[in-house]
Amino acid sequence: MSLAYVILGLLQQQEMTGYDLKTRCFDQYIAHLWPADQAQIYRTLEKLVEQGWITCKIEIQHNRPNRKVYSVTEPGKAEFVGWLGTHQPLPIVREPLLVQLNFAKQLPNETIIHILEQQVAARSEKLTECKTINLPSLGNESANREQLMQRLVLELVIRREQAYIDWLKIAINVISHQEPYVSHYHIL
Repeated sequence: MSLAYVILGLLQQQEMTGYDLKTRCFDQYIAHLWPADQAQIYRTLEKLVEQGWITCKIEIQHNRPNRKVYSVTEPGKAEFVGWLGTHQPLPIVREPLLVQLNFAKQLPNETIIHILEQQVAARSEKLTECKTINLPSLGNESANREQLMQRLVLELVIRREQAYIDWLKIAINVISHQEPYVSHYHIL
């Protein structure tokens, strides 16, 4: 999936500036699913305009810079709906921590545990942030369809973070009970 489809989805809800997309959507609403920085957003907006999937109108402002407001075109809506109905392949996952752990046999146990504890802290912070997102629960009958879809996605993110934290704690426990690494190299 590309950032383009995330932006198309957000702009289908309402027209926005690049700044609005970053601050109101990516920072507050969708960061737990697809983080993006300002430069990535603006580059993608330019490409979407070039493809004809969105338009840009300039709003003149007095005493402030002019605003570029983006909205989805009919071809953009058709592209987005087509993408929504398409099976997505499994993502390519690159986990630097797992690569570190895979090759960490020469590190002292304390160093490995410290790295894993840092990851527990980071994952716990993300889990806490996700749990503070205000969406109706799955059983809430007053939730609208959009809220239900968003809650389903959020539930998976919460469970994934909790599972990762649980695994990290298991890894810390296993390494804590391992014999310390002894280097085979001797300094003369």
